Amino acid sequence: MATSTNAPALRRKARRERLRTLGFLSPWLVGFTVFFGYPLIATVYFSFMHYNQIKAPTFVGLRNWRYVLEQMPLFGPALWNTLWLVVVMVALRVVFGLGIGLMVTKVKSGVGFFRTAFYLPYLAPPVAATVAFVFLLNPGTGPVNDILGSIGIHAPNWFNDPAWAKPSLVLLSLWGIGDLMVIFMAALLDVPKEQYEAADLDGAGAFHKFRYVTWPSITPIVMFAVVTGVVQTMQYYTQALVAGKLASGVSLGPGTVIQPGYPDHSTLTVPQLVYSLGFQNFNTGAACVLSLVLFAIAMAVTTLLMRRRAGLLSADD
Repeated sequence: MATSTNAPALRRKARRERLRTLGFLSPWLVGFTVFFGYPLIATVYFSFMHYNQIKAPTFVGLRNWRYVLEQMPLFGPALWNTLWLVVVMVALRVVFGLGIGLMVTKVKSGVGFFRTAFYLPYLAPPVAATVAFVFLLNPGTGPVNDILGSIGIHAPNWFNDPAWAKPSLVLLSLWGIGDLMVIFMAALLDVPKEQYEAADLDGAGAFHKFRYVTWPSITPIVMFAVVTGVVQTMQYYTQALVAGKLASGVSLGPGTVIQPGYPDHSTLTVPQLVYSLGFQNFNTGAACVLSLVLFAIAMAVTTLLMRRRAGLLSADD
């Protein structure tokens, strides 16, 4: 009898707890719906439509997908450039950032100067940093080629050479390595000193201390740097576009429309192609298909990296 009498009260209490939980979750739910859920659903919807942002969309089935995957001549180069940047740029940024972090943590004096010197380039706006870098590497007037020529090194054409354009973008990304340096410095300083002292007592050298003490402690941070780097590089747009436009020598002004990817589509990335299709050629359907392909690749790579068998995390992490 008492159980049946308390049942409505228990149901009301459970309902209040569910409503309270939803209230706490509501900011995340609203943000997820507005900024991820709805855009993703709309992108899938428009990928099956012919829509020029003026007239009402009309259903065309798989025509946009066939056009992008089978007929678009620039899809292959753009995808190759994006994946190349993901592999090379992310790997070198992680290695370089970890190396700079190790160096700064081992410096005995002038630590503040080195931290500031390596972190300041990261604070430069992407457009301004790219403009400065293209000027420095200009094969005709840039000081870098003049310095290399004065010591007898034949300097490349950097952003004006299809073979050197992507490596030049990698150098630009390494110049702004301050974000990873700070992250790795925090991880390295968090390694327990007692473990280093125990390794010294066992007669371990610098390599073995890094292999068996430092590396197991910072592997979660390395995983974080790799995953976030892959996601960011998949969206690589501003630096490649600005560098290509400046290196081409075309004067920019109101109404100027320049095809991205100079020279010879070597700096063309999938995000640039999405923008060109969607906002310059008003082919929203094909742009949505490209966005979904990029999203699927990013999700697949991230999932692969997050698996324990990727080798960065041990079974205990």
